Amino acid sequence: MAQHHVPGVAIAVLRDGKLVHSAGYGTREAGTASAVDADTLFSVGSVSKVVTAATTLRLAAGGKLALDQDIATYLRSWKVPATPQVPAPQLTLRMLMSHTSGLGVHGFADYLPGEPLPTLEQTLDGIAPAKNKPVRLLHTPGERGDYSGGGVMVEQQVLEDVTGQPLDAIARAQVFAPLGMQRSHYSDPQAGTDNIAKAHDGDGALTALPRGWQSFPEQGASGLWTSANDLAAFVAALTASYRGLGNFLPRAIATDMMTEVSPSWHGLGPRLDGAGQARIFHHGGSNDSYRAWIEGYLETGDGFVILTNGENGAALAAEIRNALSDAIGRGVNPPVRTVALDLSDARYADYAGVFERDDGIAMDQRRALADFFDIPALQVKVANGEVRVGMAGTTRDGQVLPLSPNRFVSPDIDGLQVEFHRDARGQVNALSVVHWEGRARYVRKRT
Repeated sequence: MAQHHVPGVAIAVLRDGKLVHSAGYGTREAGTASAVDADTLFSVGSVSKVVTAATTLRLAAGGKLALDQDIATYLRSWKVPATPQVPAPQLTLRMLMSHTSGLGVHGFADYLPGEPLPTLEQTLDGIAPAKNKPVRLLHTPGERGDYSGGGVMVEQQVLEDVTGQPLDAIARAQVFAPLGMQRSHYSDPQAGTDNIAKAHDGDGALTALPRGWQSFPEQGASGLWTSANDLAAFVAALTASYRGLGNFLPRAIATDMMTEVSPSWHGLGPRLDGAGQARIFHHGGSNDSYRAWIEGYLETGDGFVILTNGENGAALAAEIRNALSDAIGRGVNPPVRTVALDLSDARYADYAGVFERDDGIAMDQRRALADFFDIPALQVKVANGEVRVGMAGTTRDGQVLPLSPNRFVSPDIDGLQVEFHRDARGQVNALSVVHWEGRARYVRKRT
């Protein structure tokens, strides 16, 4: 915590669906004695999306919504605008929750105390005081996975139009009350709120003064305030429903929630990885001064929650996640060990060059790479005993470290790996970029 300048952390740990540890560490406000505990309120950023999805799925289980029906039949106060490429858009809740809707606006800026806050409709149309661009179609619905906080705001509009209630009230009836999440809400906390983690910058200094925290009016996408204990109850309820041990969601709907919607790596809300005992759902949250993480092991009921109140909280949460993953011992997120290679050896020189993406590779193979690594051409440089990879035509690149003579890992991009392919004639003609189960192929550009 000191190394990353993060004043406060709250953690909860589940084993076999039961809470076995929850605690706070550090302080809610730097330089004070206000201790964090497992009931301290934190902003959890995009973890909000999973709770919003669960709210939608509870309504679907009750017959009030259908996951594969055109959302135009539900929307009353706003419609998805047509585009020349998509003159008659037909989007579904399944698309919105899995980030396959084709809608844009990845995320949203925070609002400082005193700044005017946009309505939901202003957010959707990108009208001031909203800080985002309008939420509009960028791709044909269902064509690709493209993370869209904007799409989740459309989901929120569906919920509010169908029920006639604000999201906070809907979520309270469908999620918070049934699970005993008494500290949780989508509404903006008022000044003087008790036991709330205040916002801190990258140096660990209090920010967003005078109140001490920002506002996040895009509620469904990033506006949830909650605690480690509350989120542990939520994670436990999802794994129990999936295992057929709870009734928060019908098992069939929980299975749908935890199944990837091709070509995305998301299910209906969470991201999904692994297989067997290592099958997990997870999601992170990243507002300006808060970082959060939830993870659940679907076959075992294990899981954990990590909440932080500092801009550098993601680095700290990653270390805590690594330790908890090792302690749980299910083979998830194992350490990646690099090897020693003499990269000044002439045999590695032909890794250098420009490689163009093979767009014949299906989107369901590229998965998340089609979103966060949507790069048409890569430049590889080999010099000074290093291999560096970057976007062709720019000076930005990063070192990749050897895992084998032809496979390298990026220490900076979430374990991204690069594999060089040497053919039967000894020529390096292509490379693959690998991220979890996603794979993209790049072919050497010939001059």
